[in-house]
Amino acid sequence: MSGHTESLRLQQRAEQFFPGGVNSPVRAFRSVGGQPPFIASASGAYLTDADGNRYIDYFGSWGPMILGHCFPPVVEAIERAARNSASFGASTAAEGDLAEQVIACYPAIDKLRFVSSGTEATMSAIRVARAATNRKLILKFEGCYHGHADGLLVKAGSGIATLGIPGSAGVPEEIAALTLALPYNDLAAVEAAFAAHPNEIAAIILEPVVGNAGCIAPLPGYLEGLRKLTSEHGALLIMDEVMTGFRVSLGGATQYYGIDPDLITLGKIIGGGLPCGAFGGKRQFMDLLAPLGPVYQAGTLSGNPLAMAAGLATVSYLRQNEAQIYAQLAATGQALFGGVAAQAAKAGVALTTNFVGSMGTWFFTPGPVTNYDQAALSDTAQFGLFHRSMLESGIWLPPSQFEALFVSTALTTEDIEATIAAAGKAFAS
Repeated sequence: MSGHTESLRLQQRAEQFFPGGVNSPVRAFRSVGGQPPFIASASGAYLTDADGNRYIDYFGSWGPMILGHCFPPVVEAIERAARNSASFGASTAAEGDLAEQVIACYPAIDKLRFVSSGTEATMSAIRVARAATNRKLILKFEGCYHGHADGLLVKAGSGIATLGIPGSAGVPEEIAALTLALPYNDLAAVEAAFAAHPNEIAAIILEPVVGNAGCIAPLPGYLEGLRKLTSEHGALLIMDEVMTGFRVSLGGATQYYGIDPDLITLGKIIGGGLPCGAFGGKRQFMDLLAPLGPVYQAGTLSGNPLAMAAGLATVSYLRQNEAQIYAQLAATGQALFGGVAAQAAKAGVALTTNFVGSMGTWFFTPGPVTNYDQAALSDTAQFGLFHRSMLESGIWLPPSQFEALFVSTALTTEDIEATIAAAGKAFAS
């Protein structure tokens, strides 16, 4: 490392303009300590900060960069689109082109609508579910994050958990009361909620693989149980695949676990690194949206041509190279997560390793971790020491115990070996 003088200067300047000096809270590094480097550029699997330090990247802009940074087909597609204007506010062929690719990967989606963020996607899907069922209550799970809409910030994991905030100020109790938060991986609790609120629950929304309390996989039969319960009680099942979409498989967790939800929300990878989200599902629900139906949803930059171009280049490349890419990601994930876990065991450090394909988390607890309460037992101070040591060794991890990390196809065997060695050094200290 060549020091962080310029990053410190930029942080001090940013604090004059932005609350905490950041435009998204976890970037402030409050939970891990140390000074957040300011990134100047990235390429492939590497980030370079304003002081010229290079890092192996394991968060990929929080998930979108599954093919690495500046992936040539994506860059070229954005450049071509930009020459025709960055935005029209009118329909373009590119919207249909990307929708066709997405629907080919998600048979559960008959129709979809593009938005500009995952938050927009989840809040819109919930509006559709309430209209379809004429019910008010939404059931979510502790530690699952579905964006920062008022009704979804109840026990929401992610930055909420990172900063130790129980919910969020500014959310009226009346709105929070419409959301039931239950333990993840506990079907009995869901059954009890339906019994306690007959004909009142509009939908269950969940991350099928939790990524915002750290990575937590569903127990065998859990997702199938949720599908059965929602069908029996006339509620919709919404799979929030903003994080898992196109990552755990080409068809996301929906394909990976063989579940047929009513609605699906997407983001991150679908935009190839540009702001983009989508929600879609069964025709009878999506046709409730204006201008066909009474559910209003709109967005000036929805279907933005630059995001459509980046998303189309990314998704089409994943489709064309599906077998090779997902086999490579799984092998890389196995080598990374298993290798670091072995170093922890060697050093006598209590560590639980959860991963699904190319996303995962090292929890500083003897485990197991199958829900948010167990994740919350992690030693966050120890994670902070680990994070700072890894950063000084040139390894960029998400700055929170409660965020999943991601691998990309750009990582090399040498990158993984360097990361495992850096972890060994961190654990030894």
